[in-house]
Amino acid sequence: MRKTLSGKNTLNNFLKEHPYRLSHISFRGSNLTTLPLRNIRDMLYVGNITIGTPPQEFQVVFDTGSSDLWVPSDFCTSPACSTHVRFRHFQSSTFRPTTKTFRIIYGSGRMKGVVAHDTVRIGNLVSTDQPFGLSMVEYGFEGRRFDGILGLNYPNLSCSGAIPIFDKLKNQGVISDPVFAFYLSKDKREGSVVMFGGVDHRYYKGELNWVPLIRAGDWIVHVDRITMKREVIACSDGCAALVDTGTSLIQGPGRVIDNIHKLIGAAPRGSKHYVSCSVVNTLPSIIFTINGINYPVPAPAYILKDSRGYCYTTFKKQRVRRSTESWLLGDVFLRLYFSVFDRGNDRIGLAPAV
Repeated sequence: MRKTLSGKNTLNNFLKEHPYRLSHISFRGSNLTTLPLRNIRDMLYVGNITIGTPPQEFQVVFDTGSSDLWVPSDFCTSPACSTHVRFRHFQSSTFRPTTKTFRIIYGSGRMKGVVAHDTVRIGNLVSTDQPFGLSMVEYGFEGRRFDGILGLNYPNLSCSGAIPIFDKLKNQGVISDPVFAFYLSKDKREGSVVMFGGVDHRYYKGELNWVPLIRAGDWIVHVDRITMKREVIACSDGCAALVDTGTSLIQGPGRVIDNIHKLIGAAPRGSKHYVSCSVVNTLPSIIFTINGINYPVPAPAYILKDSRGYCYTTFKKQRVRRSTESWLLGDVFLRLYFSVFDRGNDRIGLAPAV
């Protein structure tokens, strides 16, 4: 961590000396591709892509926490596949199979599949002979409102060894600027977007604050501290956080999450912690300080209602214990802050969402 912090300061100094010109990024220009996302109960955001010739449409999660694109195969016999759209490879004239197999374990599911190649379209962006995964077996995706996952993390994290679609589009020159960005709506089903090749400033207020990655190769940033009522409640010596569009909640170390629940008076019931809906507006904000800037998460953002109308917290314990304190900043955080993922400069831009 100490090495990465010194690198972080070096990068900060470089950015001060060589300020990033936002004019270099396309603003609502012809080079900007904007794809609508559907908000599924404030728990996930899905968008449509097509694969094959003629195109077959799939609903996917655009996930900055992983690097692989996959959809169900026609050979998948898992219960999850029976309720999702399966890719019919024999109907595509541009399909190219391989014998390479791979597997991915997510926080709430896993899959095993085979690598294939075909034409993939994201809006008006076209990647020909794009490697992608076809699931043969899926666990934990039953009842989910998406067919597959489109990973937007760095290529070194690809489980299949395939070049991610963003990298292929970037290498082909299809994307003018190597950036993509997310605006995630709250409550409303429509209105959320992912954009490629630029930034549309209508989706945020003020200036973008740029945060260097701890290291190139993963969308992880350094968090200075986490506070509530001006008291440090976590991350007292600094910690790491993955900015993850594929995670619904905010995840952290178990002991810290237990302490947050204690501080806000949340009581466990089943797998969640609940508070009285009548006290939500009286609960304090939790503030993540990142690169010297405060990013408050107010209680109405970190408390959601379940299907019965009861109020539960969106802080969740990480399943894996780590030697250093680390967090996942998921959609709860990203609904508040418009996010720009800048591959060209290995950094993330954040600004209050409109």
